[in-house]
Amino acid sequence: MSLESTIEPIAQDALHDQPIERVHRDGVEFVVLGTAHVSRSSMEAVQTLLERESFDAVAVELCASRAQGMRDPEAFKQMDLFQIIRQGKAGMVAASLVLSSFQKRLADQYGIQPGAEMKAAMEGADSRGLPLWLIDREVGTTLKRAWHSVGFWQRFGLLGGLLASVFEREDIEESEIEKLKQGDMLESAFSEFASESAPLYRSLIAERDAFMSARLREEAAGTTDGTLRRVLVVIGAGHLKGLCEHLRNDRTDPAAEAAELSRTPPKARWPKWLAAGLVLVVFAAIAWAFHRNTALGTQALLAWVLFTGGFAALGALIAGGHPASIVSAFIAAPIKPFRPGIPAGGISAMTEAWVRRPRVADFDALRDDIGHWKGWWKNRVARTLLNFFLVSMGTIVGEYSAGIHILHSVF
Repeated sequence: MSLESTIEPIAQDALHDQPIERVHRDGVEFVVLGTAHVSRSSMEAVQTLLERESFDAVAVELCASRAQGMRDPEAFKQMDLFQIIRQGKAGMVAASLVLSSFQKRLADQYGIQPGAEMKAAMEGADSRGLPLWLIDREVGTTLKRAWHSVGFWQRFGLLGGLLASVFEREDIEESEIEKLKQGDMLESAFSEFASESAPLYRSLIAERDAFMSARLREEAAGTTDGTLRRVLVVIGAGHLKGLCEHLRNDRTDPAAEAAELSRTPPKARWPKWLAAGLVLVVFAAIAWAFHRNTALGTQALLAWVLFTGGFAALGALIAGGHPASIVSAFIAAPIKPFRPGIPAGGISAMTEAWVRRPRVADFDALRDDIGHWKGWWKNRVARTLLNFFLVSMGTIVGEYSAGIHILHSVF
């Protein structure tokens, strides 16, 4: 087994200063190109490599859903908001939209579409009749593993970073984007990141390095007719060093490793137990209040309704919700303990989407609108997602506020 690796010598024109490594393993040469996902020169480097060299397959840092979205950029317009909310995917959809909005803002500065180098690789494979390998982990799985890898308070920092990436309006110089392809800068940046949140770095970067290496080995092992000699691998520059190291050194079963890294971590149980415990304590206090005095019990029960329903309705109001979604939030929040399933935020958001059905224009302008804070209230799709989050947050605030008030008044 040959595992030697060499750094591609600097060439002229489109490949000048491009980070390329060649890894030889099991009789296959993997030509690994590191790119910046909003870089014009990265797209040109992909096209040049395909023109100058002969490849038997092309691998890209995409999962099936992202590849489909890139091939059909209008596909997101067909998403069913009711199903998204009912299945509890509102958070994943919102995070994906925020990330794509940030990438689109950068790309708009330079007249190039986000992921143009990946699209160039896919189109190059199609035009040459080459197999296309989608080697990245599903984006939803990565986001879930990243979310579950950090603590409660770190999640607020993660959300804050996402929001800051959307609302930051300062332009970024194209030269700074190109610098991201210098290995030493990437290593130092990721080392600093890892020191701040090693679990987050592991989920977003390190695990995907191992996953993509495993997928490359799995695809190569599956080609048994002896025709596979050279594969072009197009990945983000931040994965270049880690992926190549795994590709040289890993001895694990690739299919088993990919399956393990694709596993969605189980949800933490303590938040549900804490919420259930709070509700039990509060309703025990209400029952005790009725036992002592009917009027006191009635006041405690009314406090529960007003606090939970009031804060949930306030969330819908802040989100610019329709009166019907505000009323549904007020009704759904107090009976949440007796109504397992869709949360109050989901009921209010579905009401909002039913009363104010998103128009084609809302989907057309979605990525642009969410890049400005006012757009979250103007766009009907974004406002529905905002309604879901604010009503859900209002319900939680209302429950704790009601609990404190009732316990204080009864004991």
